[in-house]
Amino acid sequence: MKIKGTCRRCGREFLVEQVIRNGGRCPWDGKPFQADYAVVLVDSLRDAEAAGNTLENALEKVADIEPEFVLDIDSVIARIRDHLERLERGHGT
Repeated sequence: MKIKGTCRRCGREFLVEQVIRNGGRCPWDGKPFQADYAVVLVDSLRDAEAAGNTLENALEKVADIEPEFVLDIDSVIARIRDHLERLERGHGT
């Protein structure tokens, strides 16, 4: 899974792996996304990509074996969507 984001300052898109490589800084303007918590940010982004890959691979395997059930989409992504929407809203909301 390749997670993408957009810098609120410069407006340019980036891949999370670029932020991880840059120690929590925007790959374009070089400024930290969260100066006080750069290590936590980098670790969390790394965890999110790894977890996304694990989830994606597991669901692909489940779909490939074509079981006699369906999974409720909201049960898988609702909480993830909530966190992403919180990020989208930004500071103080």
